[in-house]
Amino acid sequence: MDNLTLQCYSFSMNDFNGWKKDRFKDERLIVLPIESFSEYVSHPQIRRLYLTDVGFFPRADRHFRERTDGIEEYIFFYCMEGKGMIRVEGKTYTLRANEAFCIPRYAAHVYYAYEEDPWSILWVHFKGEDAGFFPLKDCRVVRFASERAANRMRDLFNLLFDALDGTYTLGNFIYISHVLSLILAETYDREKTGDVREQSRHMTEIIRYMYGHLGEALTLEGLSRESGLSQSYLNVIFRKHTQHSPMDFFIRLKMQKACRLLRTTDRYIYEIAQDLGYTDPYYFSRIFKKVTGISPKQYKNSEYDMLPIW
Repeated sequence: MDNLTLQCYSFSMNDFNGWKKDRFKDERLIVLPIESFSEYVSHPQIRRLYLTDVGFFPRADRHFRERTDGIEEYIFFYCMEGKGMIRVEGKTYTLRANEAFCIPRYAAHVYYAYEEDPWSILWVHFKGEDAGFFPLKDCRVVRFASERAANRMRDLFNLLFDALDGTYTLGNFIYISHVLSLILAETYDREKTGDVREQSRHMTEIIRYMYGHLGEALTLEGLSRESGLSQSYLNVIFRKHTQHSPMDFFIRLKMQKACRLLRTTDRYIYEIAQDLGYTDPYYFSRIFKKVTGISPKQYKNSEYDMLPIW
């Protein structure tokens, strides 16, 4: 590992000497002999998603693992308490209680428990055809805001352990694959009430800000700075709730107001363009036509009540 990488850690890699790679009090660790059950793995209900290893490390003091070339499986973590650091392809993430994270397959990574508050983690290594249907390559921390959601995740892992304590039959392998699918769906597909409420609050605040600045040339960078949210997060929540990027949504708000001014006032088109922050009326007309399908002049002289902005 080069010096540049070492500088990204809060302490030197020498400090990890003697740290444990596994073996913790009351831990659970199960490694499936997949090679011995190759006919199971080829089953259509199993090959979609199947685990190779699963475990629980409680209060994993001095837990550390580094894989410079990654591994063949995805690595999914759910943190029950404490916190730890995960570094994937040069980017660092902190995982705290009631948060989940997945390391993509073949991605170089390092992870370790924080010394002052070591994590307790449930984890699973898995692969399969359906992995591509989940945003596992996004490398994002997913938070479970409610205790109910956190309990569901723990219950699903308990189902995994219970099934793996049984016999290695075809039916059990199919059941395990379905539970694994539920764990990923619980993390990435199920709406999280706290998250939705938080996103709605952010959306409301940003849209109100946009309405108050329709005469300006806002940028995504400026919205990010004003809201205190990352540009990538703004893109995610706007596309999720409006099917438009933040800047596309802002432009459509401008064109919506342009329609209203064109229909309800006698102002010239260039004056309306200036009101909406466009110094070039021809550029304004091109944007208007791109969004609405007709030019401002055509709309002003038409009988349309309101053009389809959205």
